[in-house]
Amino acid sequence: MLKARGLDLRIAGRELVRALELSLAPGECWALLGRNGVGKTSLLLALAGLRPAQAGSVELDGRPLAAHRRSELARRMAVLLQDEASDFWGSTLDYVLLGRYPRSKSAWGRDGEGIESARRLLEQFDLAAHADQPYRSLSGGERQRARIAQVLLQDADILLLDEPLQHLDLRHQAQVMGSLSQSAANGKTVLAALHEPSHAARYCGFSLLLYDAGRASLGRTGDMLTQANLEALYQCRLEAAGTRSFLPS
Repeated sequence: MLKARGLDLRIAGRELVRALELSLAPGECWALLGRNGVGKTSLLLALAGLRPAQAGSVELDGRPLAAHRRSELARRMAVLLQDEASDFWGSTLDYVLLGRYPRSKSAWGRDGEGIESARRLLEQFDLAAHADQPYRSLSGGERQRARIAQVLLQDADILLLDEPLQHLDLRHQAQVMGSLSQSAANGKTVLAALHEPSHAARYCGFSLLLYDAGRASLGRTGDMLTQANLEALYQCRLEAAGTRSFLPS
C-alpha cells in the first residue's frame, strides 16, 4: 500500500536515509527504532508527503503521493506529529472530533456517528470524564491520549506515529500499543517511532532500525531485535533483562 523506493533524505548536509526500500502492507504493525536525531521524524514526514526527499519516491497504491489529492491523502493517511501546540481553545471532545474532519460534511465533524465514535475512544483511553474539560487544561499524558484518540477517529488506512508513547505512564503505554496492534489486526497499516524495544517486541510484527549515516535494516521483529543489532543501533552495551528485553549495562 505505502512504498518507499530508493529514498534518500538529508538535512544540513547530513545523510539520514540512503536508498531505502520499504513496503508497508495492510495488516502490518511496524516499529521504527533508532537513537535521537538519527532521522526517524524526517522519515515519517517523508512517508506522509510532508517533507521532500532528495532522491527516490514514496508511492501510495503504486502512484506517487503528489498524484493524490490532499483530501484523499487525509482520508487514507493519519499522522501523529511529535510536537503540537497545546492551546486549542475547545473541549477535549471538540479536539478529538477534529479527526472526523476528512470524512465529514461539516467543519467540526459533529455528525451523530462521529460523536458516538469519539466518545467511545474517550472511554477507551480513560478520558470520558474529561470530555467537556478544556483541552489545554489537560495534563501532558491526557493530551497525548486525546491525540491518539483523534488519530484513531480519522479511521485512515495508514497510521504514521512519531513517539506515540511520550508522556504516558506504563498503563497507558500498554493501552496505546494494544490499540495500535489491534488496528493492524483489523487491516490498518501502522508505523510508529518508539524508544523502547520491548514494545516493538511485544506489539509489532516488523521493525525498521535506523542507524547513523543513512544505514537502515528491516525485517521481522524477532530477527531484528538481537542484542548485537540493538547495541549497534544505540551505541551502548546492553544486557538481557527478561524475554526480548534489554537494559544498558
